[in-house]
Amino acid sequence: MQYAHLLVAVAVTPESQLLLAKAVDIARPFNARISLITLASDPELYNQLAAPMMENVREVLQEETQQFLDQLISEAGYPIEQALIASGALSEHIMHICRTQGIDLVVCGNHNQTFLARAACAAKSIVHASEVDVLLVPLGA
Repeated sequence: MQYAHLLVAVAVTPESQLLLAKAVDIARPFNARISLITLASDPELYNQLAAPMMENVREVLQEETQQFLDQLISEAGYPIEQALIASGALSEHIMHICRTQGIDLVVCGNHNQTFLARAACAAKSIVHASEVDVLLVPLGA
């Protein structure tokens, strides 16, 4: 099947390179566009512990996430149209981007290996709510 615009949901992990490589393999024969989306870490989780040592945890986490995306893009070997950093519910952001930017394939990974974990994974909500094709790529444990 031919796709025109892929959205790859990545995390700040080495496995994201595998997801992006899979998307590039799909996009390259058709010169399809690729966009990336990731979630910023929730600084509220760290504020209570790190507040005395760091002035603005949100900025630090945002900067680290942006650096990761920049490196991922530089190593992709394929043009990346845009890279978005979201916060909150990833599935809601993905559905909005699909509707407003003509995404026709969402690529995401799944680390969950047990049956119970698979049933509760974030990818499930993306697959359930999506109006476009979703490629769920199994990643290591």
